[in-house]
Amino acid sequence: MLVDVHQHLWPPAFTELLRARTTAPYLDGWTLHLQGEPPYAVDPADHDVAARTELAHTDGLGLALVSLSSPLGIEYLPPAEAAPLLAAFHDGALDLPAPFGVWASAGLVAPDPEALARTLEQGCVGLQLPATALLDEAGWAHCAPLLDTLARAGKPLFVHPGAAPPSGDGAPPWWPALVPYVQQLHATWFAFRAFGRPRHPRLRVCFAALAGLAPLHGERLAARGGGRGTVDFDVFYETSSYGTRAVDALVRAVGIDVVVSGSDRPYALPAIPDLGAEAAAHALRTANPARLLKGATP
Repeated sequence: MLVDVHQHLWPPAFTELLRARTTAPYLDGWTLHLQGEPPYAVDPADHDVAARTELAHTDGLGLALVSLSSPLGIEYLPPAEAAPLLAAFHDGALDLPAPFGVWASAGLVAPDPEALARTLEQGCVGLQLPATALLDEAGWAHCAPLLDTLARAGKPLFVHPGAAPPSGDGAPPWWPALVPYVQQLHATWFAFRAFGRPRHPRLRVCFAALAGLAPLHGERLAARGGGRGTVDFDVFYETSSYGTRAVDALVRAVGIDVVVSGSDRPYALPAIPDLGAEAAAHALRTANPARLLKGATP
């Protein structure tokens, strides 16, 4: 079964709640307004359920996992504002037709592990958290009740870029995706190594966008006394927005067995890196996602 672990698709009820808001995040028609990014013209076809379902089938996918886009910042809204948005997303996404599956999201102002447990029981494959929530020891401690719930359920964590800070006048539109998103993932990967893994020894974790290429700094980490360590086969790296050169470099650092295919649709197109063997594509699109979602280790 071919798997894409990273897509975004807004259910209609969720879209209408965004449209009813007057402060970020909100939709004005189909223009998205966020706290730290320029207004973004959303293509309505990107969130047309029938069209996206057909596209997923055309791509040959047996499973496409959709998640709440963390740069929206919904997880950090006051609980009274976040709760209806999260409920609309979960209810609508869980009602999507095959081949879609769902990553859960959770409010972070006052983490509610019981609410997360109920959402997971509804059928979500795991929990997505913004990288901004996990940048340091305090962040991992704050999210620990949610992560303990996740570990008890035997389901994985998906770390996605969070909201970007204001980039200032004159910044190009690609700035948030290339600078703060990558910096967040880079920092979170090292914070997980220092604080997250010792606290959650059995948690399966998947970092979006190759963890900002943080594992490529292994030689510098060793030189600074951090040690090389062994490859953690319960930590996975999703490929969205990267191609053959970046994926090949990451495979040299962590091996092929922990890289999984993700597209970030509709914000990027699927790209299958050319790693020189059909077995590599099978690993990224089938075997490794199965381990991420089911927990089997080599």
